[in-house]
Amino acid sequence: MTTVMDDEAIRRIVRRASLPPLLAALAQATGDLTLLRDDLRPDPKRARESQGGMTTEQRETARDLAAETLRVLRDGGSQPSAPVADTDSLREMMAFAIGERVSDDYLPLLLEELALSGEDLRAPTWHKDTVDRDRDFHVVIVGAGMSGVLAAHRLQQAGVPYVIIEKNDDVGGTWFENHYPGCRVDVPNHLYSYSFAQRDDWPQQFSPQAALREYFRACADDLGLTANIRFGTEVLSAEFREDSGDWKLTIRTPDGAIESLEANAVVSAVGQLNRPSFPAIAGRDEFAGPSFHSAEWDHSVDLAGKRVAVIGTGASAIQLIPAIADEVGELLVFQRTPNWLMPTPQYYAPMSDEMQWLFANVEHYAQWYRFWLFWRLAEGSLPAARVDPDWPRDNGSVSALNDELRAMLTQYLELQFADTPDLLERVVPDYPPLAKRILLDNGIWAATLKRDHVHLLSDRIERITAGGVVTGDGCEHAVDVIVYATGFDASRFLTPMTITGRDGVDLHEHWGDDARAYLGITVAGFPNLFCIYGPNTNLVANGSIIFFSECAARYIVGCVQLLLDEKQQALDCRASVFEAYNARVDEANAQMAWGASTVNSWYKNTAGRVTQNWPFSLLEFWERTRGPDPADYDLI
Repeated sequence: MTTVMDDEAIRRIVRRASLPPLLAALAQATGDLTLLRDDLRPDPKRARESQGGMTTEQRETARDLAAETLRVLRDGGSQPSAPVADTDSLREMMAFAIGERVSDDYLPLLLEELALSGEDLRAPTWHKDTVDRDRDFHVVIVGAGMSGVLAAHRLQQAGVPYVIIEKNDDVGGTWFENHYPGCRVDVPNHLYSYSFAQRDDWPQQFSPQAALREYFRACADDLGLTANIRFGTEVLSAEFREDSGDWKLTIRTPDGAIESLEANAVVSAVGQLNRPSFPAIAGRDEFAGPSFHSAEWDHSVDLAGKRVAVIGTGASAIQLIPAIADEVGELLVFQRTPNWLMPTPQYYAPMSDEMQWLFANVEHYAQWYRFWLFWRLAEGSLPAARVDPDWPRDNGSVSALNDELRAMLTQYLELQFADTPDLLERVVPDYPPLAKRILLDNGIWAATLKRDHVHLLSDRIERITAGGVVTGDGCEHAVDVIVYATGFDASRFLTPMTITGRDGVDLHEHWGDDARAYLGITVAGFPNLFCIYGPNTNLVANGSIIFFSECAARYIVGCVQLLLDEKQQALDCRASVFEAYNARVDEANAQMAWGASTVNSWYKNTAGRVTQNWPFSLLEFWERTRGPDPADYDLI
């Protein structure tokens, strides 16, 4: 403990602490495993609840125990750093924190995630200079968002030359481009951050856009990556040259000049949610007032006192609508599909001073807290998303577990809208939970929709006129401004770049509206083209996308190592491997709520195939991406 606190302050601190990870951290700090009492273990079936489902009595006992231990540490003066415990002790600490024994298959992943020694356990274990110093191997990364910065860091650690091509003027990707009012992350920041670049002073548990943009900018600077980024530059095309086994890229520079680049490999880190989608509504171009997409927010438009229409009630809309409600004169919310909401009281709350003190002063608490969050979200609600083929489908659910979730979420909406039955009947979804992403809410959504000047409209939009929006009942709603919170063209991966692979095949013609990749990373017929956050790597019910990107980056660096080891130019995923993998993904997605439901969602392409989502566990993706299997590829 680096800051001395009196007894009252310690009591106040432990009342705000997350108790399961705190007791694990204190056991680590003191070496006293008797702190991990069986009668205080959280209930694994209630892991997502506050304090891991601990009862009131358990909480009070745990707080007393934690407070006493903190007092002992305080009174003992400066303590030497506790050694990293042996594996058996760590397993015992993990089992206490999560309330159940850690299986042998999960243990290596969790030890890597916990990283108590402070070592970056996902860093490359090789360096180009020791593998093939004289080999000229250069990588072009497209995009300087979360995944692009990550890929650059891993390549730099391995000594592989690279350059990042970024169309924007700064790093951050989606957190640079999306700056609408209320924009924030919906995964706790201690998980939505790099495993090797943890920050203990997040302003909120779910931080706003500005904090996230600054985090990724700081990472790029601190890791020494910024000098290798070409900002304001766009990749127009990339062509694989079979005679030399490399790629030729055509780029447009900030001054409009056209240049060519050569690369041995190309990493697409452009993500899935980067091209705004506008609805196909008749007359959209006829509107006379200002209109813009939420991802292209026009801050020059003054909303004060205006009649504003927001079309859409998805993830962006549920953040921006409450954020602008105080400013506008009247707010018309056009809803096509209601959303399930997960009660999250702390969603907009600042990180407490007490939690900040624990992060700063209790050794390893930050790591145990992140581990605890990881486990709670690791497989999360995934079992509740799986379809039970024998379950009756007439009640809006796909299994008994899914129905329990539906009942809980329905009860939350009923409580929120109990005094407005006319709203309640319009905000309860009729599709299974997890068929679409469940949105986080602290009560602000209901409070906003109940305001006198806010109107929820669920009639179909017929057309847009110069002066407003006409709904299916024939009513024209006059508005001054239209905001389209209508999502992204998620199925159009790597657009608008032209990508040409072997035999002159155009990637977008090859895909059509049906993007596929092996492990979401490689595409048969396009050697040394790698994707991060590629097809079928989106997460709905479990985990953080940063975890997936870290796995993909490790796999890509492993592919580079394989090529250098084997003295080969390129690797191409074998068609049989590619097809078998995608058949398995399709079969699994069809057995998930998002595949079985007919509700509209960006998870599916126009043919109804799920092109976005990963239907398996985080453990499986981690295991399959620890390194490439040479048998999966033709080396050329």
